[in-house]
Amino acid sequence: MHPMLNIAVRAARRAGTVITRGQQRLYEVTITRKGHQDYVTQIDKDAESAIIDTLLTAYPGHQIVAEESGTTGRDGDYVWIVDPLDGTLNFMHGYQQFAVSIALAVRGRIEQAVVYDPVRDELFTASRGAGAQLNGHRLRVSKVAHLEDALIGTGFPVRRKAHIRPYVSSLATVLERCADVRRAGAAALDLAHVACGRLDGFWEFGLQPWDIAAGSLLVLEAGGLVGDPNGGEKHMDKGDIVAGNAKVFRQLLGALATREGGRAASSEQA
Repeated sequence: MHPMLNIAVRAARRAGTVITRGQQRLYEVTITRKGHQDYVTQIDKDAESAIIDTLLTAYPGHQIVAEESGTTGRDGDYVWIVDPLDGTLNFMHGYQQFAVSIALAVRGRIEQAVVYDPVRDELFTASRGAGAQLNGHRLRVSKVAHLEDALIGTGFPVRRKAHIRPYVSSLATVLERCADVRRAGAAALDLAHVACGRLDGFWEFGLQPWDIAAGSLLVLEAGGLVGDPNGGEKHMDKGDIVAGNAKVFRQLLGALATREGGRAASSEQA
């Protein structure tokens, strides 16, 4: 395992311990509303602190961009992108679909990735050029060849009301063409599930870099494709992402391109 990935794994497991312990005392966890349908708990903050402490102890010269605390450290070639608890609303309700997400960008390119599911003790890891793994076993995306046979993951743009109508149009189009759609509420984990073949594809609009940085590398290193709904590679900048095995990815792009409002609906979010 790459040394920097090993540190990321250590950080993710520390955060996972904080989250697991927090599950046992949900009744007393402090919850704050950050915005419309956007919440943060004390567990998010504690898990993020554990991650930052682990990363900066090992690499004090690196920069960290984290969901709750923003940017830490000086600007440089090495930037850690952290979501300490992707799926906070699920966590708050005891709905066990959430994860820790940590990625390392080197000169602007994602090189290392960890998504850790503390409920199932599933550790998804990837190093660029070295493949993706789940608990030490090599991952490959699914072999489903046709969208009509595919199980597709998605997420609702609940925090951005202006995006709801274009999204609903895309959902209707994809539902008409695929086997079925699942919405679980944690994009990082959804992308990890694409990487291991539990989902054949995934799309969502209006995400943040920490939602998708680690998961996107997992999919790529598992043999899949990742991009934006226009067929480009601006998903990290736009927050609009499409992922899947190669065949489903291309068919999903085609379906999204024919939705009401066409591709312009996505480009408005850039």
